[in-house]
Amino acid sequence: MTLPARIDVVVPAHDEADGIGACVLALAGAVRASHREHPDVAVAVTVVLDWCTDGTAGALAAARDADPLWSSVALTVVATPRVGVGRARSIGTTTALAAGPAPASRWTAHTDADSRVDPGWLVQQADAFAAGAHVLVGAVVPDPEDLDPVVLARWTLAHPPGSTLGHVHGANLGVRGDVAVALGGFDPVPEHEDVRLVERARALGFRIDATTDLPVVTSGRFDGRTPGGYAEHLRRTYGDAG
Repeated sequence: MTLPARIDVVVPAHDEADGIGACVLALAGAVRASHREHPDVAVAVTVVLDWCTDGTAGALAAARDADPLWSSVALTVVATPRVGVGRARSIGTTTALAAGPAPASRWTAHTDADSRVDPGWLVQQADAFAAGAHVLVGAVVPDPEDLDPVVLARWTLAHPPGSTLGHVHGANLGVRGDVAVALGGFDPVPEHEDVRLVERARALGFRIDATTDLPVVTSGRFDGRTPGGYAEHLRRTYGDAG
């Protein structure tokens, strides 16, 4: 079983002061689990602050400084003008792959600043590389703390086990490094950059694996950072408690 030489986690953030701390805390847990399970696989994290006008940068710094893990694991922060989530993901990917081992021996793992990965998430990503996947499409679940119980019940009823298999979410997506380069990165669009990248990979014949194991917990808010993203999907599909 050939594992990646390194996993590069890419996290775009736009005004996520309330969520970035929990995101980094969850990533730290996943890094520790990866080090235990796959000690020879290096891990690095790149966070792209996409024109953050709130306290995201300070909250990120506080979360990093609070955990000694980040003194030995690279956590790179890139600040940009407002470029949108698609361009932010590409900037993060390009920055991550610019140094270190060849892209063919690397894996890029993508999540969002309002999301919390499972402790086993990076092990899952490394195992996808070892299994020969070019792209891994993972599942997400809305944070139950963000949803009224009535809305959560609607969502749960509509999502029996396995029902989201193959749905594409940037909060839980993996791409082999050289495949990310071959695909030209994420399209510079304000939303659905994740879906477009997977569609392009499929059209070019790359191997796409999908799993509903170890879903990423993502914000259940109705007021999202993109006009037609997951927040809007929740609002339109499941409505409010009334």
